[in-house]
Amino acid sequence: MSEIRYIAIEGVIGAGKTSLAKKLAERLESNLVLEQFETNPFLEKFYDDRNAFAFQTQMFFLINRYKDQQKLNQEDLFSEYIVSDYIFEKDQIFAYLNLSSEEIKLYETLFPLLQRDLRKPDLVVFLQSSIDRLMTNIKKRSRKIERNITRLYISELSEAYNNFFFKYSNTPLLIVNTTEIDFVNNNNDFEELYNQIFREDRGFIEYFNPVPGVK
Repeated sequence: MSEIRYIAIEGVIGAGKTSLAKKLAERLESNLVLEQFETNPFLEKFYDDRNAFAFQTQMFFLINRYKDQQKLNQEDLFSEYIVSDYIFEKDQIFAYLNLSSEEIKLYETLFPLLQRDLRKPDLVVFLQSSIDRLMTNIKKRSRKIERNITRLYISELSEAYNNFFFKYSNTPLLIVNTTEIDFVNNNNDFEELYNQIFREDRGFIEYFNPVPGVK
């Protein structure tokens, strides 16, 4: 494995990707790139009515994700770590789940043009979790913008994420089953995950299934 400088965390809503990104960035004293979902003026309306607001929501995210990712091309590759709580390609997951066939045709003309010059992560960490755990996490953090997210939507999104990463081969990938661990509040869980991320003998694609209470 080549040296890891740019790490991107991915997962369904409620998986803990932003929390993990913040903890990693603090440990590594890195540049932290967070998706600013709360700036999307259509998102809350989308959770109320997916069909009516899917396209506006998607286009806003696509352009803003592109602008943020563009900035990474200007980073000094040899001086610092970068940790992000998303990858640009994740935009496709939401697009194919929520857009109509006509909207997808337009989307597919734009996405490749934006993607081609963006920097790729050295490692993507995909956080998997059960639907029950995801819904518990969403309820616990109690964000106003997420109050109308349904279990059905999270189930559909989880399946879409799993399908996407089952076929993913753009970068090294670490898939982590986080259903039974708490890397936010349990330091042992975080340390174990941190060690897996920087394990020197890790392969291009690996699955990490930590056993709670076994260290």
